[in-house]
Amino acid sequence: MIGAIFLFSHGQAAADVRVPRLFSDGMVLQQQTANAVWGFASPGEQVTVKASWGAEANTLADASGDWRVMLKTPSHGTGHSLAVSGRNIIKIQDVAIGEVWLCAGQSNMGWKLGSTFGGEEEAAAAIAPNFRIFVSQREHWHEPLRESRDRLAKWSPCNPESAAATSAVSYYFGRTLQRALGVPVGIIVQAYAGTPIEGWMPTEIQKDDPRMMAAIQDMQKRSRRYPVKDALETFQKELLVYNNKIAAGETMKNQFRVLQPPFITKPATLGHQYPAHIFNAMIHPVRPYGIKGAIWYQGERNSKNVPQALNYRKQLTRLISYYRSSWHELSDGNVAPDFPFYFTQLPSWHAPQQKPVEGLESPWVINREMMRLVTSDATNTGMAVTIDTGDEIALHPQNKKPIGIRHACMALVQTYGRNIAGSGPVFRKRTIQGKRIVLEFDSVGGGLVPARPGKLNSFAIAGQDMQWHWADATIEGNTVAVSSPLLSHPVAVRYAWAMNPSQRNLLYNAEGFPASPFRTDAWPLFDPDVDKIMEVDKPKKPDGYQATDWQRPAIKVTLQPKVQ
Repeated sequence: MIGAIFLFSHGQAAADVRVPRLFSDGMVLQQQTANAVWGFASPGEQVTVKASWGAEANTLADASGDWRVMLKTPSHGTGHSLAVSGRNIIKIQDVAIGEVWLCAGQSNMGWKLGSTFGGEEEAAAAIAPNFRIFVSQREHWHEPLRESRDRLAKWSPCNPESAAATSAVSYYFGRTLQRALGVPVGIIVQAYAGTPIEGWMPTEIQKDDPRMMAAIQDMQKRSRRYPVKDALETFQKELLVYNNKIAAGETMKNQFRVLQPPFITKPATLGHQYPAHIFNAMIHPVRPYGIKGAIWYQGERNSKNVPQALNYRKQLTRLISYYRSSWHELSDGNVAPDFPFYFTQLPSWHAPQQKPVEGLESPWVINREMMRLVTSDATNTGMAVTIDTGDEIALHPQNKKPIGIRHACMALVQTYGRNIAGSGPVFRKRTIQGKRIVLEFDSVGGGLVPARPGKLNSFAIAGQDMQWHWADATIEGNTVAVSSPLLSHPVAVRYAWAMNPSQRNLLYNAEGFPASPFRTDAWPLFDPDVDKIMEVDKPKKPDGYQATDWQRPAIKVTLQPKVQ
């Protein structure tokens, strides 16, 4: 617990120095840099932050009572403490120094380990005191919040209870990193279900996006019937009830769910779909906490149709740029201006692929292509390919383990310089050789292989008429040769171009990482003058449906575990 030692008594008025719950017992600070530490006090009050390793920083609270210092950290270690003093002293114990990562996104980022394949067994054995987890309950707000309203948020060491309740993707990511690096690792998990990427950025940086502006106009129009004043008054009453319950020592809403701050659903202008509202409550309050990098799992909400999915390339690139520049500026340059940012490609969903190439009915494949292109648009980024995970029916698949581990392997290679495979084959170049097209790849690792014995059957090929045919695909060294007896003059290839290509014989490298869907053509994916917008439908769950995991090649890399 954070203890406050009061320096004044006998009725003397004194405004307490406070810190957000990010700064609490068990926290992890980024090593070998200067970390932002901030909080609240009386305007003009002097605040001092002292660390057990000898670092000290001083400042004065500004006219609003906000203060922030930059505290230098040494190399990794545990057993440290902080003292934050003004008119009172706050003691923060069991501080670790190591590697800190932000894990953000929508529901599949937040999906709990205990609700995944093998998650209960994994959680039962999850005892790792130097892997630490900070999770905030979902919140949104129409103005930037100075701090989260979640009064139960705290740093927790990884144990069976905290692991089971933690995001599965971020758990496997952080746990794999901690084992491989042998240093403390902290993850800050900020996830909110059903949220569009527009909600995760300030409105002012998106005003040149016609789609966002149109969405704002639509929500404003639909909101006229719901008085804003009434919604805010109801919220304040519910917030008071929440705070009173917390003050009384209550923590659970029911047997299974913890108490969480209230949120507004109507009007839409105050809701969680409105641009900037997630950023205001989930990112603004944790920025500029010292981080090494970020992983991101979001995009389902921005892939309801092809035009929407096509816009995602621009949106994701903008979000990455803004997070980096603002974090760097607000941390006085201590968080890197190009910190690593890794994102999750959308997994497979819907019925297994039957056609060589799916079209307007399959916006998720367009989103995957947009993410693939972002890795070229923005430096120091990477994409965890997930087409061999997912579920034919469920929007929230239970096979999250490969995703988290792939993110960790990518970080180990690109961020920490490990000499292992960190991703699957990456399409680099195509060469037309008469009746066939030869595809070259990077990141081939120990060589190109199919997912299972037999021929690759996930490639399509077309001529100038843009008609797609299933292709014969043969691995030749570090290339794949693609052809069809129906084409004498092929010009283009697409790979795994469908909502759910998971049951095809996909392309991997020998280390067990899949290749991303890709295309060699630049043909328009949507013509607004001709094409009709098609919304992706949610599959109906058959009676008695039971999700099962899919077979995929095992990841074959040595992570050199060093458990502390």
